[in-house]
Amino acid sequence: MTLPVFLMAGDLKAKARWLYGGDTFAKVCKTLLTDGTFAMIVYRLMQTSQRCRLSPLAMLFNKLNVLVGQCIIGRGADFGSEFVLVHSQGVVINSGVRGGARIAIEHQVTIGAEKRQAPILGNNIFIGAGAKVLGSVKIGNDVKVGANAVLTNDVPDGATVVGVPARVVRLYGNPL
Repeated sequence: MTLPVFLMAGDLKAKARWLYGGDTFAKVCKTLLTDGTFAMIVYRLMQTSQRCRLSPLAMLFNKLNVLVGQCIIGRGADFGSEFVLVHSQGVVINSGVRGGARIAIEHQVTIGAEKRQAPILGNNIFIGAGAKVLGSVKIGNDVKVGANAVLTNDVPDGATVVGVPARVVRLYGNPL
């Protein structure tokens, strides 16, 4: 079992590629000073503490993220490698959320449960600013969720969804 703290370098490189088009040492160092990076690091520390059954430490990291990172990520939330918070301000993620690799999240995003049913996210997903993903939603791989979209239904692989309520407007780049 790989501890989440060991995913941190991949997260930082992914964010450097997102922001600066590469993951050289200089670009990763520059990434350390950008918005959202602190919250990403604290999330991985919280996740590692939770897996190691160090609940008081996990709670401390959780509160630190609220106060300094300006986001709420539940202690049970689980994301794979290359997790990127482009901007962390206002992000709220429920404890029950499960996500794959290469997920990028903009600011003011909510990924929340409804009736104790939380979203499950695939791999290679972008969630735009202000979007809401609610309930027992399953999001496929290679999905883009537009800014301010409200997503309450499952999304197939390769889809781009926009609107309130969110609807599929493209599938693997082809307009519908």
